Amino acid sequence: MNSWPAFIPIIFECMVLIACLTALIGMLALNGLPQPYHPVFNVPEFARASRDKFFLCIEATDPQFDFEHTRTLLESLGPSEGP
Repeated sequence: MNSWPAFIPIIFECMVLIACLTALIGMLALNGLPQPYHPVFNVPEFARASRDKFFLCIEATDPQFDFEHTRTLLESLGPSEGP
């Protein structure tokens, strides 16, 4: 009648499973993932990023972002296509 010690391992395993799932869901929510859409996907050259090139997207949401300095830096690297 008093068999509660038999349930301790399964309760522990369920707590670990729930903690892992909660951590995973919390991490995805705080990181804003999954993000199935981004406006950069509409750029025609973006399709080549998965074939033979790579694509660099710099968003200007940082208050310390300087457009002219960034443009000068990227042009000094010799890109095949410019902004």
